Amino acid sequence: MIILHKKVPGLSGSSLERFVLQARRATGVRGIVNVLVTSGSSMRSLNRQFRGLNKTTDVLSFPSAPSVSARRKTAGDIAVSADLAVQNAHRLGHSAAQEVKILALHGLLHLAGYDHERDNSEMASKEASLRRKLRLPAALIERSEPAASKTKSRGARKRGTA
Repeated sequence: MIILHKKVPGLSGSSLERFVLQARRATGVRGIVNVLVTSGSSMRSLNRQFRGLNKTTDVLSFPSAPSVSARRKTAGDIAVSADLAVQNAHRLGHSAAQEVKILALHGLLHLAGYDHERDNSEMASKEASLRRKLRLPAALIERSEPAASKTKSRGARKRGTA
């Protein structure tokens, strides 16, 4: 299910749903993935509630508990900040719709079990490869980390427990 709580220029619920299905298959994520596109203030609230960080963030992933996943065939949920997506897109020179898709891909990789803080660039490599396959601009990890250190990122696992 796609919920556009906050609209993003050039992005429709159906286009994001098609992208998430394609990206879900590419990442190997099995089960339903729900995506919420919301405001920066809502993201700040979610980040505070689930990660204890009182600041806004661009994307959060919430893997389903194994018992929930098996029963409902749900892989998890992803929340994306429309506000930060628009800001980043403007700064990086691509569309806000593409930025939401980049963030959704990043969230899907977390749902697939990747963790860029602990995996010695495995997630970064996978994200870059999938970005090219899915015809997206620079991957989130690629642009947020200095070349010398691909294992630390501004985008901590951002994994909740909901």
